[in-house]
Amino acid sequence: MTRFWLGVASAGHVRLGRAGGFMQVNHGKLGPLKRMTPGEGIVYYSPSLEMGKRDGFQSFTAIGRIRDGEPYRGVMSAGFQPFRRDVDWLDGREQSIKPLLDRLDLTRDKNWGYGLRFGLLELSAADFATIGEAITAK
Repeated sequence: MTRFWLGVASAGHVRLGRAGGFMQVNHGKLGPLKRMTPGEGIVYYSPSLEMGKRDGFQSFTAIGRIRDGEPYRGVMSAGFQPFRRDVDWLDGREQSIKPLLDRLDLTRDKNWGYGLRFGLLELSAADFATIGEAITAK
């Protein structure tokens, strides 16, 4: 059974990953990446444009499929070498979550944002499809 994931990171960080063909979650931790397997879907939600800022961005910023291969260390700086996975990112545009709120399983509970603080959670197949349609619509 194919699984689908929602990663949470600032739009700036997601854009770096898209440009480089990779993803990382939870500040580069290995454990969450090991739960994923090639072919599974990944969507990123960005609450802000920059890490630590509260700017109300609240958008889905990327969608793709995890490539073959195991997690590996990337180099961000001499002191920071986070774990990553390679991703085949789909073409598309960033999409505000607001028009999708009443259509997603993710947001059915009024406290849906609480789960995002973990940085990675499993997403339903229906939500992956709905978000994918919104991001890749021309």
